[in-house]
Amino acid sequence: MKKYDYLIVGAGLFGAVFAHEAVKKGKKCLVIEKRPHIAGNVYTEKIEDINVHKYGAHIFHTSDKKVWDYVNEFADFNNYVNSPIAVFNDELYNMPFNMNTFSKMWGIKTPAEAKGIIEKQRKEYGVENPKNLEEQAISLVGKDVYEKLVKGYTQKQWGRKCSELPAFIIKRLPLRFVYDNNYFNDRYQGIPVGGYTQIVEKMLEGTDVLLDTDYFDFVKKSENKNVAEKTLFTGQIDRFFDYCFGALQYRSVRFETEILDEENFQGNAVVNYTSADVPYTRIIEHKHFEFGKQPKTVISREYSEEWKEGVEPYYPVNDDKNNALYEKYLEKAKTMPDVIFGGRLGAYKYYDMDKVILAAWDLAQTELKD
Repeated sequence: MKKYDYLIVGAGLFGAVFAHEAVKKGKKCLVIEKRPHIAGNVYTEKIEDINVHKYGAHIFHTSDKKVWDYVNEFADFNNYVNSPIAVFNDELYNMPFNMNTFSKMWGIKTPAEAKGIIEKQRKEYGVENPKNLEEQAISLVGKDVYEKLVKGYTQKQWGRKCSELPAFIIKRLPLRFVYDNNYFNDRYQGIPVGGYTQIVEKMLEGTDVLLDTDYFDFVKKSENKNVAEKTLFTGQIDRFFDYCFGALQYRSVRFETEILDEENFQGNAVVNYTSADVPYTRIIEHKHFEFGKQPKTVISREYSEEWKEGVEPYYPVNDDKNNALYEKYLEKAKTMPDVIFGGRLGAYKYYDMDKVILAAWDLAQTELKD
């Protein structure tokens, strides 16, 4: 095994951006990836000529022009706008919460009417300082919207009652009093034409890559002990330290993907199912991300579940208990100057794609400065 400047563990966006920047600086990098493919959770696979998001829908959005220009170096993006639909029993609503949602729910037309109903329900609930997600949601959108569009979906997603979840989770959800179904407020938005995998392929040009390679098996081999001067680890920080302080909690997602012999199954890329009695959280119809006209379609049902060893962790459970545990691992990481931790698992933090790219780029500028 030849000697490298950096061993990068994980071929997702974080590792790929860092590798790309390092190679530009003349560094030699080896990327190892436990999966049989690159691109991590943004991996897209061609099925029936449709780019299928194998690990859930990934819609690129950002307000940072620097990040937008950067990612456009690797792919052309279309003008897809994320406008999900929510289904509650036999009722259908637009997302995010906007005047189309309120008009359907209450039969009203004006922002003043919508604000009046929400304020009335907020006062009836009587919470001034929300301490959990349920209180925060009702304070933001009233009881009707909470009961139909937030409660069941959120409890399925997190596996916990809304009254047991931190308030900050719901603050990411857009709320607006205009007839606008665009989920994101960001200036730039779209899907790469041809899928995400090609982006990571281009980022990794000039880098050696080993797939189907588990880091912990890799470093046990004597010939790999000193393969690189430094390691960038984008896996689970608690796993790296053999769970010495205990395991951090995550939520995972299970996908059931089907090929259907019809052109158009649901008429939208993303449809959320918000009632508690529907076991999945949403159905993704992948062709609509790229305005596909293929004769068949591919759909994926998403089931949220508690993470356990052997399945992919997706969402950190950033409550007080887990954040305190992560701080212990972070302190231990500081004793290892030759190992850098990054990405959503290394930093135990949920990242949108643009934030992943920016964090990796910033790390590269600091780490690789002359």
